[in-house]
Amino acid sequence: MRIHFVEVVAAITGILCYKKFSNTPVKYFICFLVYVAILELIGAYPTYVENFDYLYEVKEFLKGTKFEENFWFYTIFWTIGGAVFYSFYFCQFLESDNSIKVIKYITTIFIVSSLVYILFNWNSFFVSSFYFVNIFSATIILLSVVLYFIEVLNTQKVLIFYNSINFYIAAVLLIFFLIKTPLLFYDVYFSRSDMDYVILKATINILCIFFMYLTFSFALIWCKPQN
Repeated sequence: MRIHFVEVVAAITGILCYKKFSNTPVKYFICFLVYVAILELIGAYPTYVENFDYLYEVKEFLKGTKFEENFWFYTIFWTIGGAVFYSFYFCQFLESDNSIKVIKYITTIFIVSSLVYILFNWNSFFVSSFYFVNIFSATIILLSVVLYFIEVLNTQKVLIFYNSINFYIAAVLLIFFLIKTPLLFYDVYFSRSDMDYVILKATINILCIFFMYLTFSFALIWCKPQN
């Protein structure tokens, strides 16, 4: 619930700052923060039915069904949905037509290939996450971020980058996914019997999420709108 709290804080901060950014693409980012907060609250439904006795009937209804776990939920609405949003968002303020075309082209391939991969691994879709989709999703976001930084370095944007909320968003995403993505390759070693690794991974996840959403909140408050 601590993780949900920091995401809700970012969403509320965005709502309070919405008027300031209503005439810029940042309004889409604020809507996404609200989407993420709602997504996380809904996606935790396995925890709710497990911990709250008054949801016993719901627990029994979900028991043994494909929706007992929430892997499918996060794959669709976060892993795929998040990559699609960030590719859309960066295309709103990138000035290079080539960069925009590259992002759109790779994102289209990502969506199609992810759907095909899910169809061919339908049963696993409900009981595990997919490395292919996760890594491809992170690649889309990192590509968008890198193309943005290249554009900043090659234009006069570099003179005022510290005042741009898009810089903070891109920088945080870069740090977040550079830390999180390598952890995917170590999931094959994940075991409940190795509590040291379980605790380490959980700690890294929590710190990354806290850092990301608190920085988003700071950027929304600190930065001024730029058309």
